[in-house]
Amino acid sequence: MDARPNILLMIAHDLGRHLRCYGISTVQTPNLDRLAGEGARFARSFCVAPQCSPSRAALFTGRTPHQNGVMGLTHSHFAWDLYEDERHLAGLLKDAGWHTALAGLQHETRRPQDMGWAEIIPQNAAVADESRTGCDRIATQVADFLHQRTAGEPPFYLQVGFPEPHRVPDTPGGFGEMPPDDERGIFVPPHLVDDEGARHEFRHYQGAIRKLDGAIGAILAALDGAGLRDNTLVLFTTDHGMPFPRAKCSLYDPGIETCLLLRWPAGGVEGGPVFDPLVPHTDILPTLLDIAAIRAPEGVVGRSFAPLLRGEPYEPRTELFGELTFHDYCDPIRCVRTERWKLIAAFSNAPSFMDPSQQWRPRTVTRVPERPHMAYHPPVELYDLENDPHETNDLAGRPEFSTIRADLLRRLRAWMEATQDPLLHGIPLSPIHRATLAALRGEA
Repeated sequence: MDARPNILLMIAHDLGRHLRCYGISTVQTPNLDRLAGEGARFARSFCVAPQCSPSRAALFTGRTPHQNGVMGLTHSHFAWDLYEDERHLAGLLKDAGWHTALAGLQHETRRPQDMGWAEIIPQNAAVADESRTGCDRIATQVADFLHQRTAGEPPFYLQVGFPEPHRVPDTPGGFGEMPPDDERGIFVPPHLVDDEGARHEFRHYQGAIRKLDGAIGAILAALDGAGLRDNTLVLFTTDHGMPFPRAKCSLYDPGIETCLLLRWPAGGVEGGPVFDPLVPHTDILPTLLDIAAIRAPEGVVGRSFAPLLRGEPYEPRTELFGELTFHDYCDPIRCVRTERWKLIAAFSNAPSFMDPSQQWRPRTVTRVPERPHMAYHPPVELYDLENDPHETNDLAGRPEFSTIRADLLRRLRAWMEATQDPLLHGIPLSPIHRATLAALRGEA
């Protein structure tokens, strides 16, 4: 019998930590809460980029977006993509003997066929109930995959991407056709104004999360029904923070905080422990490779937290780094976050935060700044996360914090130099910039 673990990695879209097991009491997520209780929960997991493609590219390569090539969105004319020689987790596991399969959404590359998938399960395959929405349809496909596994086969790596709870423009609540959910009330995060506009959106956001949770419950039930529970490492996370102002597309904590749940009974990851160390998404790839007894490629900047799972000595990180370069538009910013402090450095006079609401007139607004349409990035921001967890009081210009500011700037610059961040030499050209230059030259 092959003792190597199966790996089921599920990733949601725009979820942040908006789950009951992370303290959001109004959200109905019984399946994810049960997964946290049966496995382990990471209290302080963070992405390294607060937007879709760059964050996923970092997770699946163990390298920062400015190292792996995905400094913006991969779809349409945005057209960013992984460098030709980048190694994806799927390819690394396939080379080591895992059967690799992709179900649902992927947003980290324009070339999924080149990343090492042995099987790509079509997202739009017909199912018996044509009324099913995205996550339900994906759950059905995943359940079919799990029930078709037979004894003696190689272990599998199954990556499952859900579109929920990403915004869906031109739908009544902005989050698709799912029913809104306010049975247990509505929680509006403190950095947002709690008014009827916000409550309307969060009512529908909670409905999308409840729908997602049901699909995850169906997948976990299928895993049990197929007899695969004990030796399958289940990992659930999301790409970045929630799709609300001063969250997604920003380097404030609501934009970079992520849920991270793991369960692996055969490996002793069970019983509901909560791990508190700072853990970036770049650590997920080396951790899974460590568990699979595979050496991580050269250039991976993440490091394994498998010792934590095994109860072995582990040196926690003292700092994390985050980045945004392109999304809807060029907004180059970088940050360093420690246990207590956050420093954000901006490289353009862009608005104070990029609005992820996908609406001409957003329903939800921030408390700080009061007039976001008139506010722009300062060069440097500094926040005391212990006394100001919602990052509303910028201390960067206060003389009494100059030593802390200088230390964090030094650390950020050292990281940028070590990872060869192109912003040290100027803003990199985007794919659309290069395409337009080619058109001007008559080449396209």
